[in-house]
Parts: sequence; structure tokens; C-alpha cells
Amino acid sequence: MSVLGEVLVGVAVLVGLIGIVVQVLPGAVLVLGGILVWAIMTGGVEAWVVFSIAAVAIVIAEVAQWVIAGKHMRKAKVPWLTLAVGGIAGIIGFFVVPVIGLFLFFVGAIFLLEWARHKDVPAAWKSTKTAVQATLITIGVQLVGALLASGAWVIGLLIT
Repeated sequence: MSVLGEVLVGVAVLVGLIGIVVQVLPGAVLVLGGILVWAIMTGGVEAWVVFSIAAVAIVIAEVAQWVIAGKHMRKAKVPWLTLAVGGIAGIIGFFVVPVIGLFLFFVGAIFLLEWARHKDVPAAWKSTKTAVQATLITIGVQLVGALLASGAWVIGLLIT
């Protein structure tokens, strides 16, 4: 693969990592897609081993995020519907108030739903904090998986 091609793959990986943190882009998909393009263009056993390692890291992270965050939500008795509606509100908020609207609408929707469910502001705020923590857990787990995949790619660059 040419140096320009490797730089473009690096940009895709970097954009994917940023997408995981910002939660606007499908970050893990971009990271894995970039590494897949590199493996196809580079060819050889080493490139495909690197891609396989990256794919396993991302798949494990994707599964782990749901298991860990789900356990956190179940422990606090926050329904998944609340988180789903909060996520949809966050997406809408991103377009209504660029960038910060994502966070504001996400937290606001969760708080309002939990307030309606509990009829108690302190209980609603506790549920809201739990939902935000679960979201941060998913971001962290996804980021670890994507960083491991990115590290495998960097090692692949060095050995090919």
C-alpha cells in the first residue's frame, strides 16, 4: 500500500476514534473499515492476521459494552426504554442545538421520563445519573476495543 493510502487509513482510524468519544459517527465501524481496507490493499498473511486481531477486539468490546452497561442499568432498575428515548432525543438535540444539544437533550429526556415514572425529583435524578454513567461505560469500552484494534494496525504497519 502506498504511503498516501496508509495516511488515509490512519485518518479513517482517527476519525473513528473521535466518533466513539463524540458519539456522532459509528466509530468502531470506521476503525475496523479502515483496517479492512488496509488489509485488502496490503495483502498477505500479516495484514489479515492484524485485521483478525482488530476485528476480535472490536467485537469483544461491542458485546462487553452491552453486558457491562446493561448490568449497571439493571442494578439501578432503569428501563432500557428510558435510555433508548434519551438517545433519540440526543440525536434530535444534536441538530437543534449543534454539539451540546446531544448531551442536553439526552440528559433532559431521561430526567423527564424518570420523573414521570417515579413522581420524585431525587429518584429521577438518580436514574438520570445512572443512565449517563452507563453511556460513559459504553464509550469507554468501545474506545478500549478500538484502541486495541488501532494498536494492532500500527504494529501491522511496522511489520509489513
